[in-house]
Amino acid sequence: MLTFTNPSLLPLLALLVPLAIHLWNRRPGREVAVGSLRWLQAGANRRLRNLRLEQWPLLLLRLLLLAGLVGALAGPAWRPRRTLGRGQILVAPALAGSPALAAERPRLDSLRRRGYERRWLAPGLPRISQTASRADSLGMPADSILALDHLANTPDFYAERIRLAADSLAGQPLLALTPATMRGNGGTRRPLPAGVTWRLLPLAAQATWLQAATSTADSLHLLLGQGTERQLTYRLARVARPQPGARLAVAGLPPLRYQAATATQAARLAALGPVPEPAVPVRPAPLRVWVYAPAAQAAEARPLRAALRAAALGLPGPLALTVAPTLPDTAQAPDWLFWLADAPVPARWRGAVRRGLRLWQFPAGAGRADTSHLTQPQLAAPVAVWRRAASPAPGAQPLWRDGLGRPVLTATPLGQGTYYQLATRLLPAWSELAASPDLPALLLEVLHPAFDAAGQQRLAAHDPRRLDPGQVLPAAGATARRPAPAFGPPLDLRPWLVLAGLLLFGLERGLAARTAATPSMVAS
Repeated sequence: MLTFTNPSLLPLLALLVPLAIHLWNRRPGREVAVGSLRWLQAGANRRLRNLRLEQWPLLLLRLLLLAGLVGALAGPAWRPRRTLGRGQILVAPALAGSPALAAERPRLDSLRRRGYERRWLAPGLPRISQTASRADSLGMPADSILALDHLANTPDFYAERIRLAADSLAGQPLLALTPATMRGNGGTRRPLPAGVTWRLLPLAAQATWLQAATSTADSLHLLLGQGTERQLTYRLARVARPQPGARLAVAGLPPLRYQAATATQAARLAALGPVPEPAVPVRPAPLRVWVYAPAAQAAEARPLRAALRAAALGLPGPLALTVAPTLPDTAQAPDWLFWLADAPVPARWRGAVRRGLRLWQFPAGAGRADTSHLTQPQLAAPVAVWRRAASPAPGAQPLWRDGLGRPVLTATPLGQGTYYQLATRLLPAWSELAASPDLPALLLEVLHPAFDAAGQQRLAAHDPRRLDPGQVLPAAGATARRPAPAFGPPLDLRPWLVLAGLLLFGLERGLAARTAATPSMVAS
């Protein structure tokens, strides 16, 4: 396809200039005798009426020379059309060995006979060998396929993977097969290019995985996640604490290996499946929480103690809660310290934060009047906030926000611990938090670390909940914008036009010199 980088063809109007000059500067008409004015006037009139082309080869060369100059200024380029390849079948590695993919085998074999190629929907789009997609005798995919799925696991972006594949395989019809699970189907989805067919296939009806673990002196408390196509549930399992390096068998889970704590990391449970998975840290239990509440804050400590006890029902292990007007020994620092006193936090406890303490400080002073509402997903109804403290320090991460987007609870990582700062208090004059039935759920989201970034990744890797295809695929009859035909890299034609212009210029000069040397016939 011919394109122009500077698409301005108005200079082609300059071709009219040499044409007009050529028509006007034709060879003189027949000479007449001087004195015969009537014949002289008639000759002039015939000159205007009988304009005709003469020396047209020279005129044609000059017009071509000028047209070549105009074309070179327009920047012509030739983009050859790519030869369309055969169709492609893109299979998500998570479908390898699944019954849903086996049910699609007749359709895929039919497409292969028509010339379609099979590729994994993974980085690089590797081709699928003849034996790679077959399940072994236990109905499980090969280790290499599981490893491929592990490396290609970028949750929430199956749609973007398909778009990237369509760009890499431009102009080829694509059939994409992905699991109909919440894993990999999050985020926003733009319309797919024309020629792309996306099908969602169901995976296993249920799954069980280890979500979190805590330990006591003689046992391990395991939080097991169980999911079906419709819902997720969690249950607690207690097993004897194994020796370091020993295997642990739990119903529904692959074998686990217990790794004891070291000076640099906590104890861990590592899965011994065909593909290595991130080990689950084993946190010490019970969770030790100390609420420092002098006598002046005793009224505020009561609703906090009740909310913490209610939140303990969702913890994977027991809760060791202490509410006292004195501070604990720094040598046996708790996991959490709630600071309700108006006095500033001593330096020794601020230093304990860097060694792993999680310090939650309530605001000091009278605060300032304010009217807003705390809005969190855990709240059945917004919670009013009537007084608040000054803004938190820069760099703090907001955990709770009000309806105006201002932080109510912030977290600042310090070393191995975290410093939490609440902008309001659990007093009726400050907020409705103390009377809210959702306060335990709010505290549980902060106390329970099972669903931090690593916990969310574990959930996303095993979540079997099924999506309705209508939630992902475009509606019936919806058509995407047809993409422009795929072309190869442009070839610049300006050097060729310059070379042709030089040749035409030489021909024009030679023909002009030859015409000038030819004597003209003059009528007597």
